[in-house]
Amino acid sequence: MDITVYEFAGEGMQRVFENEKWTVGIKNWKPANDVTGIDCLERHNKTDELFVLVEGACTLAYANESNEGLEFGAVNMQPNKVYNIPATLWHNTITQKDTKMILIEDSNTSMNNSDILELDEEQIAKIRSLV
Repeated sequence: MDITVYEFAGEGMQRVFENEKWTVGIKNWKPANDVTGIDCLERHNKTDELFVLVEGACTLAYANESNEGLEFGAVNMQPNKVYNIPATLWHNTITQKDTKMILIEDSNTSMNNSDILELDEEQIAKIRSLV
C-alpha cells in the first residue's frame, strides 16, 4: 500500500479525491472568481461545503434571503482556518491571482441539488463594496 498525493495548479477548481462519502478539491483563482468577474452566487441545497485558505486571499461573499430581498455579507478568510458554508446559503468565493484553497464537500453535491443565482448590477455593486 502506498500514500497517494494529489495536486492541481490550473485555474478554477478540480476535484482531486472522491469516494462514496466525500470529495476534496483544490480551488485556484479564475477570472469568474475575481472581484471584477463576480456575477452570481450558488447554493448547495442538501450539503454543507468547507473551505480552507492555503495561500493568497479570499473573501467569502454570501446572501441570506429575507422578506426585503437578499441580505449580503462577506467574510475575509484567514489561512489555515476551516470555513463552513451551510446547506442552502447563497455564496461565492472572491479570490486574487495567487489564491489556493482546499474544499471539502459531500460526494453527492452536484448541480442536480444546487442552484445558481445570476446577480443584477445593483447586487454585484453591493458585493464589490463588501470586498
